[in-house]
Order: sequence, then structure tokens, then C-alpha cells
Amino acid sequence: MDPRDYVLSNATLVLRDHVVAKGWVAVSDGRIVEIGEGVGPEKGLDLGGDTLIPGLVELHTDHLELHYKPRPAVEWPAVSAVLAYDAQIAGSGITTVFDSLRAGQEDRRDAVTNSLEILADALDEARARNLLRAEHLTHLRCEICTPDVIEVTKAFLAKRPIHLMSLMDHTPGQRQFRDVEKFLVYYRGKTSLTEAELQQLVSRRIEENERYGVSNRRALVAIAQANKVSLASHDDATLEHVAESLADGVSIAEFPTTVEAAKASHAAGIGVLMGAPNLVRGGSHSGNVAAEELARLGMLDIFSSDYVPASLIHAAFDLHRRVPAITLPDAVATVTDNPAQSAGLTDRGRIEVGLRADLVRVTQGDLPAVRAVWREGRRIS
Repeated sequence: MDPRDYVLSNATLVLRDHVVAKGWVAVSDGRIVEIGEGVGPEKGLDLGGDTLIPGLVELHTDHLELHYKPRPAVEWPAVSAVLAYDAQIAGSGITTVFDSLRAGQEDRRDAVTNSLEILADALDEARARNLLRAEHLTHLRCEICTPDVIEVTKAFLAKRPIHLMSLMDHTPGQRQFRDVEKFLVYYRGKTSLTEAELQQLVSRRIEENERYGVSNRRALVAIAQANKVSLASHDDATLEHVAESLADGVSIAEFPTTVEAAKASHAAGIGVLMGAPNLVRGGSHSGNVAAEELARLGMLDIFSSDYVPASLIHAAFDLHRRVPAITLPDAVATVTDNPAQSAGLTDRGRIEVGLRADLVRVTQGDLPAVRAVWREGRRIS
């Protein structure tokens, strides 16, 4: 028997528009072929009443960099780092992950910002050797105010596909760091720079924004449009930012920093993405708008685990508990169907006949725990 032909029975099924208290799912050749109510066929794998949800879709995670550089002076072997990262991703219930890789050198002394090709080659090698559990796609984080971002993006695209591009601008005094003091606090904790060096960094970043910001953004948008790559904005804070995103054909607004920007993005049909750690921790670590506030206002569409892969499934179930007006299916959709649709992936994200059998078995309680994960019908965790 094909190991991808089986029935998962006696499960609580979270479908797109309702919950089946006791149901079963039949899988064949990597696809969902039948869904039913009741305990299910006797020969099915009994899930003991656990919850079955679609595989999670992660659009923005920086976590690979932490495996590659686990300590300030340590660079781990790249393929080994990829495999450890992939195992953590799969173990968190994520079956499709957009690996966030940086294009554009913000700091030439930082090994992570110089690691684009190293990590991309390691992912390619692991994929070619069939070592990966989750499906890995590329999210190129384009730092628009860097002098080399266009050259690096073109070179990357000449070697391999890009599935999502985000337009990043971390200039002090704008977007995420509208308050320059927050920029300084962040970099005091991240680096060993002196106060004089930090002030020089602020001045350099502002100068690079003025020199490269507008022209590089235009060039990157043109590259994305020419290659049919989905676009995301990043840290939009004002109505002007949202208008610019709309004009550029952006489909995802990553981490808007204000209610104003989130409301305008949502109204324009741009998917509003917030960090799952923001919800789990009870607010933004940068002091920007809280994910729960946007959820209560009906303006939150997508969660990203950002820097903690396990936070994604935690946030989905937490959202339903914290905001009862949001049904469990709608909460789960923020980590499954909504991100898939925003990225143009129409073959996954729901438990539905004909779609990929990307599935996650979850034991609910105070903390949702992933017990098993299937990608295209194959057990990966």
C-alpha cells in the first residue's frame, strides 16, 4: 500500500467555515480525497479526538539566520544549519515556509547580512538531496536603502526563483523606528557600538535612505512585476506608505506599525500580516501597534512566526480564545488559508477535497501541542 493512502479518523476537523466535532479525512497520493463525519473507517489511524488542521504556511521567518549564526562569533556549517532549521519548522506544524533571506548589506561586518548566497546554496543542496521536510520557498527581504540591493537581487534571480519580495526600510526616524531612540535602544542591545558609533550609524542610514531609497524601490518593484513575484511592504506607518504600496501592487502588508496603516491596507484588499510573537507576548517588542488590537478591529489577516516558529500555531489558537468573536476556523485561517492565498498558493491551506494533504494533528489544552505533521500525505514530523 502506498504510505500516502490512509484515513485519519476520530478527529476534530477544523474546516474553512466550520468545525466538525468528530470526523475523518481520507488521503491518497498526497491529496485529500474524502472528508466525513463520525469516527470513520475501522482501519483508519485513530487520532483520539485530537484536532486536525491544515499545514501552516509561513511567509516571513528570520529563524534560519539564528541557526547559521547561533553565537556572535560562530558560523555553523550551512547545510547542517538548514537541516536543524527545517526540523524545527516541520515540528512547529509548518508545511510551507518562505525562507527570509536578506538582499542588501546593511553592515559589512555582520556575517548574517553577507550570507545570502551561502544559505541559498545550502537550501538548494538540501533540496536536491531530498533532505527537507517542509516545502521551502524564497522570500527575499530587500533592504531598499543599501547600495548593492539591485545588483544582488538580479544575481539571485538569475540562479533561482524568488517567490516573495519584501520592500524593507529600517531608516531611523521612519516606519518601525519612527522614534530614533527606539533605533538606538535596539542597536545598543544588538551590537557593541559606542554611543559615537551609534550616532554615526544613524547619520549613515539617513544619508543612504536619501540617496538610494526612492530609486531602489522603483527598480525592485519593476523586477518583481517583470518576474511575477508577489510583493510585500514592510512596517507601513502612514496613509502615504499604504498609497505607495497600493500603487506598487503590494499584496501583503508586513507588520504595519499603526492602526491607521493597518486599516487602510485592509480596506484596500492588502493582507495585513502581524507577528505571532506580538500576540503571544501581549504586544509589540518595538512598542508599535498590538496584533490583538488589530484583530479586535477586524484588521488582522495573517500571522507570521517571525523569530519563533512555535509561536505560529500558538497564536492561532490563542487568537480564538482572546477574541471570541473570531471563530476557530477564521483564527486557523490566519496561519493557513490566508497566507497561502496572499502568496498565490491555491492548492493548500484548507482541509478540502482535491487539495494537498498538508495536515497537522494538534492536542489542545492551555498550550496547543503539535503531535504529527503530514506534507502532501507524507509524515514529516
